[in-house]
Amino acid sequence: MLKISVGFLLGILVGLIFGPSAKMLAPFGDVFLNLLKMIVIPLILFTIIVSVNNANPKELGRIGGKIFPYYIITTAISVFLGIAIAKLISPGLGLELPKGTAIEVPEAPSLLDVLVNIIPTNIFESLTNGDILSIVFIAVITGFSISFMRTSNESHVKASGNLLLKFMDAGSEVTFRILNGILQYAPIGVLGITASTIGGQGFDTLQALAKYVVASYIGVGIQMFIIFTLLLLLFKIPVIKFFIKTREAIMTAFVTSSSLGTLPITIKSAQKAGISDRVANFTLPVGATVNMNGSGIHFGVGVVFAADIIGYDLSIGAIVGIILTGTLAAVGTAGVPGAGLIGMSIVFTQAGLPIEIVGLTAGVNVITDMIFTTCNVTGDLVGAAVVDKSEKKHDSITQESIEESVS
Repeated sequence: MLKISVGFLLGILVGLIFGPSAKMLAPFGDVFLNLLKMIVIPLILFTIIVSVNNANPKELGRIGGKIFPYYIITTAISVFLGIAIAKLISPGLGLELPKGTAIEVPEAPSLLDVLVNIIPTNIFESLTNGDILSIVFIAVITGFSISFMRTSNESHVKASGNLLLKFMDAGSEVTFRILNGILQYAPIGVLGITASTIGGQGFDTLQALAKYVVASYIGVGIQMFIIFTLLLLLFKIPVIKFFIKTREAIMTAFVTSSSLGTLPITIKSAQKAGISDRVANFTLPVGATVNMNGSGIHFGVGVVFAADIIGYDLSIGAIVGIILTGTLAAVGTAGVPGAGLIGMSIVFTQAGLPIEIVGLTAGVNVITDMIFTTCNVTGDLVGAAVVDKSEKKHDSITQESIEESVS
């Protein structure tokens, strides 16, 4: 982690000193991102299949019943935070919508379409396209199928199931070994990404939309260090220890601006934080595509930003509608290409705001996406930690009941 931090700081320094010339280091960052993306699909497949086989269906149902309400509640809080902070700062005052500004918004999929499309028509096409929710679905049903084979009364079916599980275990092991190799290169990749980003963008765009950026960062700061901290304290999880153990994933999320790209490192960080594999390997891949706390803050700040520009006073009813719509948009469009754009267009439409204003924020997207992704990944880890703590408590109570009945 120290090496990654050094790479990050050196990247900032190189970007500020050499400016646009620092973009020549971009290929080093691209290599790092490509390596992370390369390992994501096998990581999800192998870890979920093995995780399903190490837990019974009742356990997975219980874990899912805890993690999904967590996603919805924390995302709703994040939308509210974005609105509240932006209302205090008024980021859009003094700005005007550029004449002729237009933006093409992809058609937003309905919730039913999102759910139906989770089930792939072609398994190999889903793997090739990186359709994460479909891949999670494939991994879960494959894991259950192998589990049923292993408990079959037919000896040859049982033997095949055990053989397949050994293969998946071996695949999981080799995937993590490749990941360890990728992490050795991480400091160089982080330096390349940071230097090229800072050098190419500089702080000109930050100055142009400083209040928008400040509101975004304050909202994420409150979500991460107050809301998440309270959740950790509520479940008696050591806060400082948690953030120290997961800092590698948090730093990588900030640099890469990709929840999925960070997923391999997120899973490794969860292991360091003592989160059980059965919880981490199931919740983190799902969280990387469904849990969008940072996006919730993005939507909240963006709506107030747009309302300030056109001089629109948001009513209490409109704010409530935005919170509900923003929560559904953040969760429902996650993993869809152009998800941020689609989500913003849905929320803006709900609030009666011109979606063209999204174009105004394009210049600082590189700066805000970093912190929004950091919030997303931190939220995934906190959710996994909270559910894991709950599961361990459940296991302890169950074990005590068994011991009492035996005695």
